Amino acid sequence: MQSEILFRPSFSMTRIQLGPDEAIRVEGGAMVSMSDGIIIKTKMQGGLLQSMARSVFGGESFFMNIYKASAQGGEINLAPALSGDMLVVELQNESMLVQSGSFVASATTVEVNASWGGAKGFFGSSGLILLKATGSGPLILGSYGAIHDINLSAGQKYTVDTGHIIAFSEKLGFKVRKVGGLKSTLLSGEGLVVDLTGPGRVLLQTRSTEAFLAWLIPLLPKTKDQPIVEK
Repeated sequence: MQSEILFRPSFSMTRIQLGPDEAIRVEGGAMVSMSDGIIIKTKMQGGLLQSMARSVFGGESFFMNIYKASAQGGEINLAPALSGDMLVVELQNESMLVQSGSFVASATTVEVNASWGGAKGFFGSSGLILLKATGSGPLILGSYGAIHDINLSAGQKYTVDTGHIIAFSEKLGFKVRKVGGLKSTLLSGEGLVVDLTGPGRVLLQTRSTEAFLAWLIPLLPKTKDQPIVEK
């Protein structure tokens, strides 16, 4: 499997070249185009219970699409829902914790799971539910905005707004907390943050969906109740 990211950084699309009979797991709605001969199979990822966990707790599709190339190989183009950059992370028998909305695709050798116990630490944030991607092979991620890649050394601490997280290494220590006291949380414009402790890798996005919605929703026209006309 070979990949190339096009149109960076604002409107990225990842082109995947599949070898003969090679397959890739893709999040619903992420396929832009594909070559002739690729077969699509839709299935529950990890069985009924794990699929329900991904859908209910992870905000992902209940079903995953498996795209398999023919004996001649094939091409598939993928893109996230929001405008921004993309990144292909090559997992090497390791795990990364991924914001649910950032997962685009992965090799079939990478398991994606939302039922792991550690995700409960993030359930207080409506904008960040974590998936656990484990195994070896490419993991394709999408961002809202640009991607900022940080490597923390052993014992190094770093604080991130939860809405700006794309993914981070499972080996990183993390703790979710409010910004200051109640007054600071309400008046600062910030909500929950996560304190990360190295060593490990952190991928951040320069824009936050939660912040964008908080700006947009008050500007939307409010519909007035229509009077009920009795006949």
